[in-house]
Amino acid sequence: MITDPIADFLTRIRNAVNAKHRIVEVPASNVKKAITQILFEKGYILNYKFEEEGPQGTIKIALKYHPVTKQPAITTITRVSTPGLRKYADSESLPRVMNGLGIAIISTSQGIMTDKEARKLHIGGEVLCYVS
Repeated sequence: MITDPIADFLTRIRNAVNAKHRIVEVPASNVKKAITQILFEKGYILNYKFEEEGPQGTIKIALKYHPVTKQPAITTITRVSTPGLRKYADSESLPRVMNGLGIAIISTSQGIMTDKEARKLHIGGEVLCYVS
């Protein structure tokens, strides 16, 4: 049993990037699907596919690397809010990752979104993770 499935999801991606894998497979959930879609929209992953096999399903994520230097698009991916210590921020105090070069993924009342989208809508929420 996993106590923090989002941290497990982020750790699988981090380990796959460090091992230079092309594809990583993780168990699916609605929160993980939303985070995966944000990572794809912001250009941190190459592609993804949701597979509905078994009771839970899986997410296959194709990781993105620079074609010449082979540097990964995701340099750091860090969990912020944990089940034991939740981190919340209002719209004025939302964090800026690498002075705006990275993204913070926020769980709000209107769904999961980046820090920039939440600032634009003037809503706060739980800070899930930082990606840069």
